[in-house]
Amino acid sequence: MHMTCAQARDYLAAFLPLIAETPQDREIVLAPPFTALSTMAEAAGDSVVELASQNVHWQDHGAFTAEISAEMLLEHGVAYTIVGHSEPRKYFSESDEQINHRARCSQAKGLIPIVCVGESDEQRERGEAERVIRRQIEQGLEGLDANKLVVAYEPIWAIGTGKTCESAEANRICGLIRSWVGATDLIIQYGGSVKPTNIDELMAMSDIDGVLVGGASLKPDSFARIANYQAS
Repeated sequence: MHMTCAQARDYLAAFLPLIAETPQDREIVLAPPFTALSTMAEAAGDSVVELASQNVHWQDHGAFTAEISAEMLLEHGVAYTIVGHSEPRKYFSESDEQINHRARCSQAKGLIPIVCVGESDEQRERGEAERVIRRQIEQGLEGLDANKLVVAYEPIWAIGTGKTCESAEANRICGLIRSWVGATDLIIQYGGSVKPTNIDELMAMSDIDGVLVGGASLKPDSFARIANYQAS
C-alpha cells in the first residue's frame, strides 16, 4: 500500500532511464496498488516494464466488495497477478484453496499468476518448513499449467524482520519446490529482504530464477540496481 498515482508517475520517470541498458532477457514487473495501475501502464508505454496486480478474485463479477476481477485488470494492461502473498495469508486468513482459485482464474483469463509460498518463524523452528511449503504447493498449484506460472518462495520470518535467509538455504528450498512441482523450466523467485547488497549472490544460485522484491523496490535507484544485478 504505497504510492499515489502522482508518486507512481514520478517513480517511473526516475526508474525507466536506470534500466535503459538492462539485458533484454530480464523481465521487470511492477505491482503497484490497484489505483495506480492505469497510471503506471500509461507511463510505462512501450518500455520493458510489465505490470502485476497485488491480488485477483476468481469470479468475473458479483457481490464481492473490495475484490477485483481479471477483466478489470486486463483493461489496465496487467500481465501478472500476485496470489497467496504472505500478508493476505496472515492478515486475511487466505486459504490454499482460495489461492488456487485465484491462480486458476488468472491463467484462464490469460494472466500469469505469481503464487507465493513460505513458512513462518514458528513453523521453521518446529522443523515444519518443508511440510508446510509442500502443502502450499500441492494445494495452491493444483490444476495449474506450470508453463504459465511463477512460484515465489518468501520465508515469512525473513520479511521485514531483519533476519536473513542464507542464499544457499533459499536455493535449497527453491530446488525442492522445483522437484515437487516436477517442472524443470518452472520460474521460481525468492522473496525476503532482497536488497542491492545481496542480489548478486542470490541470482548466482542454481535454482533461483528471479526475486520478489518488497521495500527495496520503493526507491528507483535501489530497484534498478536489483534489476541490473551482476551475473556471475
